[in-house]
Amino acid sequence: MAKAQLSPKKQKHKRRVKKNVRVAERRRLENRYHISRMKTAFKKLYSVLKKEGPEAASKYLPLCQKLAYRAAAKGAIHKNEAARRVSRAAKRIKAALEKSQQVA
Repeated sequence: MAKAQLSPKKQKHKRRVKKNVRVAERRRLENRYHISRMKTAFKKLYSVLKKEGPEAASKYLPLCQKLAYRAAAKGAIHKNEAARRVSRAAKRIKAALEKSQQVA
């Protein structure tokens, strides 16, 4: 954990500053956990979409949606970012489905 650099103005509230640093570090780690899980799920969805096709990838969409909205609920990302990520993933799957149906 990185030590906080205290300015002369902050010396008066040194205990509070130290606590704020601890709290910020704890929140940072929790946010990183939620964001990492979400991003990994989306990467897996996109790799399955590329390798196995849209039918297999559509099974991963509910999980990605769940993790994205949970990250937004926990405050790790903005709710619009979660919605945008889910929307783009669904759009990609839909486009791949339409493309595979045209070919067949």
